[in-house]
Amino acid sequence: MDFLRTDLDTGVTVVTESMPSVRSAAIGFWVRIGSRDEGGQGDGRAGDDTGASHFLEHLLFKGTGRRTAKDIAAALDAVGGDLNAFTSKEYTCYYARVLDRDLPVAVDVLSDMLADATVADQDVEQERHVVLEEINIHLDTPEDLVHSDFAEVVLRGHPLAREVLGTAESISAMSRDRVHGYYQRYYRPANLTVAAAGNLDHQALLALVEAMTGDLARPGGERPRRRAPERYGAGEVKVRGRPTEQAHVVLGVPGLRRDDDRRFTLMVTNSVLGGGMSARLFQEVREQRGLAYSTYSYHASYADAGYFGAYAGTTPAKVDELLKVVRGELDRLVDTVDASEVERAKGNVKGSMVLSLEDTGSRMTRLGKMLCTESELLSVDEAIRRVDAVDLDAVREVGRQLLNQPRCLALVGPFNEEDRDRFLPYVA
Repeated sequence: MDFLRTDLDTGVTVVTESMPSVRSAAIGFWVRIGSRDEGGQGDGRAGDDTGASHFLEHLLFKGTGRRTAKDIAAALDAVGGDLNAFTSKEYTCYYARVLDRDLPVAVDVLSDMLADATVADQDVEQERHVVLEEINIHLDTPEDLVHSDFAEVVLRGHPLAREVLGTAESISAMSRDRVHGYYQRYYRPANLTVAAAGNLDHQALLALVEAMTGDLARPGGERPRRRAPERYGAGEVKVRGRPTEQAHVVLGVPGLRRDDDRRFTLMVTNSVLGGGMSARLFQEVREQRGLAYSTYSYHASYADAGYFGAYAGTTPAKVDELLKVVRGELDRLVDTVDASEVERAKGNVKGSMVLSLEDTGSRMTRLGKMLCTESELLSVDEAIRRVDAVDLDAVREVGRQLLNQPRCLALVGPFNEEDRDRFLPYVA
């Protein structure tokens, strides 16, 4: 393997990858808590935690028992480092990139943020407005909104379909005590993975982490309890009206879990359909017909669910023509894909995989995501071997299994709810 892993007595997992040829290091503190773990329906009623994971991500930068928000920023600025965070449906990551000699600074600051955030009343009110603005931006960005709507319709309201930002109602109603209680409950050693990559020593990092994360061992706390979707959407259409100059569509089906053995075959299948400029969607939708500037396909996978979609944006007058073309590409892929397309797609997947891992940050992210989500631990070479093992028959078989399922459709554009019946034939 390319990495070393240690499970500390505190419950924290540490994983590292040594890159002696660089002079930097990237480190991430990965907390196994995301939007799928929140309670409530986003309506702001009692017991509603919708959006708490992302809200808390903001608040951890606002100060601790021994640092102000400015102190946190200044500590990394003083060594020329970067500090940031992001929240997803299944985890939250706080990360830094520094010179190799300054790794202790990054560990100290990140540990302090996760173990001793104050979550002060005034900070909650200030960041509440910031998050509400993020929600407004999302609602004003139809090419993003359509993917949220597609997740909602294909996952039928399952917690994985929730928008990471929460809703205006839930964020407006969330009290300091509620978000602080969420912090106390889930920011625990058993939910924490520390991943690092760069010019570093595994044992030295272990000592740093063990010394600095002890305060996370607060009384109480729990691991989030998760459930798989009981059923997926079938033949469903969601139309969201927006006075836009473009219609944005996603047409797709349920996909694969993160640990499914067919996931590498699906990577190749996705590349054939919409993974590059030579892919079928780009060639047919853009090059041959000029229907869209942007078109692609994608697969989202989680611990116990997944979905696969094809996206495109076009002028509203041509949305029916676009949907016929996209549906046709999904229909004919299994019967018409050939060996040369599969080989080209395999090259695309392998090249993209390797090129995306050329820096310490991407290497750290790969390790952290695998450990935090309890995925299979694969070296880059082993992942490439799995892609190499995909053949034409495998692509055809996974295409039959997935693309022949009942489809779902999400549209955002100058339509209204009455237009839903008009679009039902595309998912029939």
